[in-house]
Amino acid sequence: MNMTDRDANHTAVPAKRPTMLRRLLSHHELATLLLLLHAPIDAFAKPEIPMLHEAGLVETVASEAGAPSIRLTPEGNAVLRGLGIR
Repeated sequence: MNMTDRDANHTAVPAKRPTMLRRLLSHHELATLLLLLHAPIDAFAKPEIPMLHEAGLVETVASEAGAPSIRLTPEGNAVLRGLGIR
């Protein structure tokens, strides 16, 4: 262990793990992730989309018709796997 791993009292400081989420997801956000599990949805279909996008759990893609749609990112899939859903 090097000096950066110790505090002023010379005790070990646990390494900080990077976290994906800075807050808990609301039940509406979780429901939106579940909807996206099965198929992309219209980009403006749910008011929770901006917060999920900011958290990196969803992304905007162009549909075959050229309209924007929303789908899960690998991080969004990981959240669902963590809940035992996927």
